[in-house]
Amino acid sequence: MKPKTIDEINKRILEGSAVVVTAEEMKEIVEEEGTKKAAEKVDVVTTGTFGAMCSSGVFFNFGHSDPPIKMQKIWLNDVEAYTGVAAVDAYLGVTQISESQGMEYGGAHVIEDFVKGREVELKAEAYGTDCYPRKEIVTEITLDDVNQAEMVNPRNAYQRYKAATNSSGNVLKTYMGTLLPNFGNVTFAGTGEISPLNNDPEYRTIGLGTRIFLCGAEGYIIGAGTQHAPPFGTLMVKGDLKEMDPKYMKACVFPEYGVSMFIGIGIPIPILDGEMARFTAVRDRDIETEILDYGVPRRNRPVIRKVNYEELKSGKVEINGEEVRVSPLSSYLVARKIMEELKRRIEKAEFFLSQPVKRIPVKSEFKPMRQKEIVVVKNLMSEAIKISQETSVVEASKIIIDKGVNHLPVVDSEDRLRGIVTSWDIAKAVARGRVGKVEEIMTTKVITVYPEDPIEFAAEKLKKFDISALPVIDAKKRVLGLLSSEDLSRLITKRRG
Repeated sequence: MKPKTIDEINKRILEGSAVVVTAEEMKEIVEEEGTKKAAEKVDVVTTGTFGAMCSSGVFFNFGHSDPPIKMQKIWLNDVEAYTGVAAVDAYLGVTQISESQGMEYGGAHVIEDFVKGREVELKAEAYGTDCYPRKEIVTEITLDDVNQAEMVNPRNAYQRYKAATNSSGNVLKTYMGTLLPNFGNVTFAGTGEISPLNNDPEYRTIGLGTRIFLCGAEGYIIGAGTQHAPPFGTLMVKGDLKEMDPKYMKACVFPEYGVSMFIGIGIPIPILDGEMARFTAVRDRDIETEILDYGVPRRNRPVIRKVNYEELKSGKVEINGEEVRVSPLSSYLVARKIMEELKRRIEKAEFFLSQPVKRIPVKSEFKPMRQKEIVVVKNLMSEAIKISQETSVVEASKIIIDKGVNHLPVVDSEDRLRGIVTSWDIAKAVARGRVGKVEEIMTTKVITVYPEDPIEFAAEKLKKFDISALPVIDAKKRVLGLLSSEDLSRLITKRRG
């Protein structure tokens, strides 16, 4: 077939003859008719995603007060916005939290309040100048009162995400939701086969200048998003907040992590040829990712296993021979509504496609932060003198005296940590006549670290739990060493020296 052009498709949209289908419908069409016939038949495929997009926010211009003020600091409903832009301009990020309510309310809630037509308190401070003499102002404003409110999101519409689980013995509160201990659950984000970038993985039609559906408004792609690293691509987008619909945005709170905002994005994919038809036929089973272990607090977290979106959406995956339940952090229901709404607008000639003026790069390197000195636990840990649960209190006391140590990790036959006893535990036990096995006096809920953990992380644990040593374990809870406050003291002395 002769390749189509976006201009030709727009002409069909205007005439009312364009064939528009959702990404879900396109899978079936390609399966039944093949890519060539599907490309001849279909003009546009609509896609959708609705998930938490932390890297989002809004630029505001509030207009000048009388007398005028050059805002040095500004708060909207007690949430601080960035003012290093101009006299009465500010950028409010969705993750900024309230100074009075903490994580229960943040920038995302302020933005949602604006879109819902509610009044928002504006409070500003300034140092005062000859041309901007005012030093403070407090007033109430609505979205209609501001001159501009442009949503500009540095990183949205993730192509796919890494899934998350937790091997540790503690509940973890993360940006991937609440992760239960001992591989108790898996969480994932993204809408898989209907997500925009999965339907144009080589960014042939999605690029700088592409017109998109953004929270109910007409928006645009303004470049690759931050951390863009295909096949984990991202987009930088913008749109007019005054035209947005609260149905397609939602402030949210991740417990003990912070505030974010669910952002609704739909992108129309023009079917220019058979290749584009093939791209939009992608299935969840074709979209692979990895389950990472967030129980290891490192940038390079261990990969538990590879998985595809079909498995994730099934609600369960297998880890170490056990069935683990899976929960989504994105709304497939709202993403479907976005696809359907975008389809309706195109069919009614209320939304047209745009030709990208520049392509999004298909290759990009995402580098870690450069650090001058990285000291991890394994660089400082000492040898651990281990004992078994059957060891007597008397034997343990002799080991402490002979070896000159204060902590004895208690392990099983496979070297896995079962508890810990200290010289203080031994002293108390002897004083009270409890000279049986150490399993009777040991602490079983042990605070631990991994060998690759940053030393600062370990120091924070010692301080938080008011303890003097941490057993160092691997992913199977086998004891590798011991990190004590004395080890940290040696590091501090070395740095000062």
